Amino acid sequence: MTARRFRRWSFLFAVLIVVGLAISWLLGSAMTRPSPSHVPPAMAPATDIHLRTADGLIIAATWWPGARPDAPAVLLLHGNGASRAAMAPAAAWVARQGYAALTIDFRGHGGSTPAQHSFGLDESRDAAAAFVWLKRRQHGAPVAVLGSSLGGAAALLGAHGPVPADALILIAVYPDIRHAIRNRIAVQLGSWPAMLLEPLLSYQSQFRFGAGPSALSPIHALRRYRGPVLVIGGDRDRYTPPAETRALFDAAPGPRQILWIAGADHSATSGMASPAYRDRLRLFLAQTIGAHWTSG
Repeated sequence: MTARRFRRWSFLFAVLIVVGLAISWLLGSAMTRPSPSHVPPAMAPATDIHLRTADGLIIAATWWPGARPDAPAVLLLHGNGASRAAMAPAAAWVARQGYAALTIDFRGHGGSTPAQHSFGLDESRDAAAAFVWLKRRQHGAPVAVLGSSLGGAAALLGAHGPVPADALILIAVYPDIRHAIRNRIAVQLGSWPAMLLEPLLSYQSQFRFGAGPSALSPIHALRRYRGPVLVIGGDRDRYTPPAETRALFDAAPGPRQILWIAGADHSATSGMASPAYRDRLRLFLAQTIGAHWTSG
C-alpha cells in the first residue's frame, strides 16, 4: 500500500469514528431527554402534593391516605418515560387494602422539574425524598417501596445505598446499565449491532452524569439491602430477560421471594393488574409491613 493510499484510508477511518461517536452522542441525548407529560388531577380521597429533593428539584406526587393516620404505607415508583399516572391504579388498589400510598413523578417526568434521565442514578434522590416524606407522614409506620424498572433502580442506587425500606418489590429491574442498553438495542437491531453500539452509549454516563457504568448497577446495590425483597419478572421480557431477573433475585442477601408472570413482556410485567398478581402483592405486604386491608 502506498503512503498516499494509507493516508486516504486513515482519513476515512478517522471520519467514520467521528461520525459514529457523533451519532452515538445524539442517541444518548435522545435517551436522556426529559419527558414531561400531563398527569390528571387526583380524585378524592387522593391529594396532589409537591416534594423537594436534596438537590433542590420539585417533585410532583400524589398521596392516598390509609385506614389510619399511622397505617403502613407503600411508595410506588414508575418506569422510564412514564409518570405517576402509570402507578395510579396500583396505588388506588393499595389504598383500598388500608395502606397509605404515594406515587411520584421522577425528575424529568410528568409534572416534576425538567431534568435529564439518568436511569436511576439521580432519580434515587427523588425516591429518597419521597420515602422520607411518607415515613414522616405515616408517623414512622413501616413503608414498602414498589419500583417498576427505572423505579426499582432508583430505589437501589442512592449515594448512601438503597432506600431504608421495610420491604422492597422490584419489578422488571435491569441488573446494570450495560445489559439494559444492550438488550434494548438487540430488540430493535439484533445482537451484533447491540454489542458494537452499547459501549458507545454506556460510557457516556461518565460525561453526562459524572459516574461510570459501574455506578448504575442495581444488582450490586441490592447486595447492601438486608430487608425482605419480592422480585417480579416476565418470562417473555426481552428488556430484562428471565436470566437477569433470576440473577437479581440471587443477589438479595435477606429474605427473598420471586414471582414469574407467564407470557408477560416488559410492559405487561409492570402492569400489576391480574388477580393472581395482586394476591401475591397483598400476601407479601401482609408478611412484611402488616395486614391492613379493608375491601380487597
